[in-house]
Amino acid sequence: MRRKRVLVTGGAGFLGSNLCDRLIADGNDVICVDNLFTGSKDNIRHLLGNPYFEFIRHDVIQPIFVECDQIYNLACPASPLWYQKDPIYTTKTSIYGAFNTLGLAKRTGARILQTSTSEIYGDPECNPQPESYRGCVNTIGPRSCYDEGKRVAETLFFDYHRQHNVDIKVMRIFNTYGPRMDIGDGRVVSNFIVQALKGEDITIYGDGSQTRSFCYVDDLIEGMVRLMNSRDGFTGPVNIGNPGEFTIKELAEIVIELTGSESKLVYRDLPVDDPTQRRPDITLAKKELNWEPTVHLKKGLVSTIAYFRELL
Repeated sequence: MRRKRVLVTGGAGFLGSNLCDRLIADGNDVICVDNLFTGSKDNIRHLLGNPYFEFIRHDVIQPIFVECDQIYNLACPASPLWYQKDPIYTTKTSIYGAFNTLGLAKRTGARILQTSTSEIYGDPECNPQPESYRGCVNTIGPRSCYDEGKRVAETLFFDYHRQHNVDIKVMRIFNTYGPRMDIGDGRVVSNFIVQALKGEDITIYGDGSQTRSFCYVDDLIEGMVRLMNSRDGFTGPVNIGNPGEFTIKELAEIVIELTGSESKLVYRDLPVDDPTQRRPDITLAKKELNWEPTVHLKKGLVSTIAYFRELL
């Protein structure tokens, strides 16, 4: 069979580089596009000599002209620290990036997958969150650049599907962690691990009772690939995440236990619009993709801690 030619935007990032590994292992020809705003060549250095891997430094705000069979659109800063540094750029990346990748899919006839986010649910009024829930989002807050950018991108995907018959897939990603997370990206798992390994106080924002669901990167990538290759006519959106729910304080205590750290917990004010709960309803993913996560939080944290220990 002919190798599929697969374009991955944001391919040098945490999720993108892990996806590139998986696609190469599955026998695909991969084009990785990244402007390295938050991605890193270190994440894909081991692939640069592979004849079936190509890296293009490019910003999805500008059109890209390649031939491909599938497109995974992952390009966008994903941690609050990074997407709030330049909120206008974040919004442009989500919206112009959607326009440009959808235009490419329309021209080439490629199937295209959009990595949306659980953040489109905002601070939810129901728990867990099903795909039918329309969210409770602040349109003018400091997180809105990311939340609303992703919501508009979903709108564009479905409009291109209805108006131009573009073959789309939309997944809503919940908190994901694992090797190749940026050591300074400001996300809770990386923050806690780095602070614990350095013996620093672990900073908890709020009282630590807010909850999150943490999906290991290998599980997330498996769900992503299954969605891309799911049956014709199934567009999503579909939640991909781990329904296991932990408080932020519980996560900190687990990290301290696994690292053997003597770090203490310190508390700071909760940031504006930080959601109080986050947990996916994955009923649809189970039904349509035969997918559910298999890696328990402690097991995934062991691998992630080992990665950060080596970096430090």
